[in-house]
Amino acid sequence: MAEVGRDAELILLSLPDSKVVESQPLGDDGLLACARKGQVIVDLSTAAPDSTRRLAGLLAARGARLVDAGVSGGAAAAERGTLTIMAGGEREDVERITPVLQTFAQRVFHMGGPGTGHSAKLLNNFLNAVSLAATSEVMIAGRKAGLDPRTLLDVLNSSSGANWATANRFPRIVEGDYLEGGLTSTLMTKDIVLYVDHLRALGVPSLNAAGPLASFGLAANLGYADQISNRVVDAIGDVAGGVRVHDGQED
Repeated sequence: MAEVGRDAELILLSLPDSKVVESQPLGDDGLLACARKGQVIVDLSTAAPDSTRRLAGLLAARGARLVDAGVSGGAAAAERGTLTIMAGGEREDVERITPVLQTFAQRVFHMGGPGTGHSAKLLNNFLNAVSLAATSEVMIAGRKAGLDPRTLLDVLNSSSGANWATANRFPRIVEGDYLEGGLTSTLMTKDIVLYVDHLRALGVPSLNAAGPLASFGLAANLGYADQISNRVVDAIGDVAGGVRVHDGQED
């Protein structure tokens, strides 16, 4: 890592969480040891904003800049180069690196100072978790009630229950395509915990985290931990009697 830091003016990191991010820039052979004026480090991880701000301060003391760049859109958007990026840091630094980000992102939003990009990412990911967990529960309930899953989806997407999961995930899931390759149940659970910690630091009550935390925790404990988080619908289906929405059958 130190060798990369000595040679590169722009460094992009994409790591699982803040602990891993800190172990890279702040370790004995990390980026901090060789950080220098004019260098920009872009953190594409989903990380704790407090940690991000602390790291930004340490790098700034050596003349380097940190841009925290939360990424959203999933594996399919990454392949198409249409991701959305929420960037925190100095505007001039964000503008400087935007041409690089646009090689894999369609939209880049400057959210504010250090930590704001990761803050926006946690807020977005929590809503993603809520909609996916809640829609999974509804789809399993619909199946148990004798409703056709495709017709139910059409109703939801034409009504007030429409959300990202009903519009973009479940039309594929009901056909048996779980969109494998995206965020796992383990990582989704990690993101929800980061969200709750962030809200606690902000002094904002977190009244709606229990549902998705329980849902993805259930999925992890039923064997779906390292599979895409969309499999939460199967975890809920398992405890509902072996229900699957994609084939209309019970196991």
